[in-house]
Amino acid sequence: MKLYLECAMGASGDMLMSALYELLPDKAAFRQKMEELALPGVTFEYLPSMKCGIVGTRINVIVGGIEEKSDDAHPNDAQHHVGAGFVFAHPNDAPHPVGADPISAHDHPGKIDYKSILELIQNMDLPMDVKENALDVYRMIGEAEATVHGAAPDNIHLHEIGSLDAVADVVGCCLLMHMLGVTDVSASPVHVGSGSVRCAHGILPVPAPAAAELLRGIPIYGGRIKAELCTPTGAALLKCFAARFGDMPPMIVKKIGCGMGTKDFEAANCLRAFLYESVSADGAETDSVCEIRCNLDDMTPEAIGAVFELLLENGALDVSAAPIMMKKNRPGVMLSCLCAEEKRDSLAQMILVHTTTLGVRMASCSRLVMSRAVETVHTEFGDIRVKRAHGFGAEKCKPEFDDVLQASKRCGVPFTTVYDAARTASPK
Repeated sequence: MKLYLECAMGASGDMLMSALYELLPDKAAFRQKMEELALPGVTFEYLPSMKCGIVGTRINVIVGGIEEKSDDAHPNDAQHHVGAGFVFAHPNDAPHPVGADPISAHDHPGKIDYKSILELIQNMDLPMDVKENALDVYRMIGEAEATVHGAAPDNIHLHEIGSLDAVADVVGCCLLMHMLGVTDVSASPVHVGSGSVRCAHGILPVPAPAAAELLRGIPIYGGRIKAELCTPTGAALLKCFAARFGDMPPMIVKKIGCGMGTKDFEAANCLRAFLYESVSADGAETDSVCEIRCNLDDMTPEAIGAVFELLLENGALDVSAAPIMMKKNRPGVMLSCLCAEEKRDSLAQMILVHTTTLGVRMASCSRLVMSRAVETVHTEFGDIRVKRAHGFGAEKCKPEFDDVLQASKRCGVPFTTVYDAARTASPK
């Protein structure tokens, strides 16, 4: 089974946890496991919720009787309220009231330092992959916050309510992924909202700087909704689990989970999770890839060939070049590279560094892929590897070029003789 996350109204930790919870067959087992974590002062509410006539679930995480909420800022607001989140302790900081400028976590019990959060997760009674994923998510958040605020991760502190709320969201999502057994996760481009949001540092633009840093390399867009739709926690969870971002692929949907947000807009404020199987025909599958292209008119064939090898060595699925006519009647070459979505940025950077182009074009593409396998067949000329594929009512067989060429030279027979023998031979 595969999972597709529709982030048309952004993503937050609680919305994602609520959507995944709806997909789970044994919800009681999840609730029990979350209670057994015994997070200090944390309780959970699993509530039915409706947005624009759509029914879903909202999981409220309550810390010390308080539910953490995002605080959007509006231009006419006079009152300054600081929401929970990351703050920083610098050596020269003077004491300030809690909720104002950054101060040390040890001076006020209302904050928890970053290292303590990592230790808390490390000591939880959870499967190893759940802990590793939760720690990865928190490290991503910490590194993003440190980058945008110019502080070392060790100087990060968190407001107690916000930190424990986020720990519950992160651990809950990682545990649900484990319980669902999903390993192939993709997501839509992420709606981030617009406007401003209040945080511990004051009023910041949407997406908040840490969320924007975490969303590097992920397709995002804004819109008319003046609110923070994608939080740093939501961005980090998407970055941890989603291998691809793009349009919804062809799918056979098995179950849909709707995780509801706290706010109401003219559009349904929910994150939908689709548990699905790929559309297939006789073993064929669907997936998505990224195509990177650029036009070249001032490189030698040898230099372009070197780029071919470099891209293939670093994970490109295929590389090709086609002759084209460019402006001023110059003959040129269009270089095309197919790769998995997660390889897009690194391979695009290689093209920019190792070719003369000044820019590249990138597009996500859906593929229909025949199921493939490699077999070894025995012929009178020796063993030959054969690639077989089937799907969409077709079957194909192609002997491995290198094996056929070596057998042809070794036996002193034409290439086509060995090739035809391998095509008709039975597997060993």
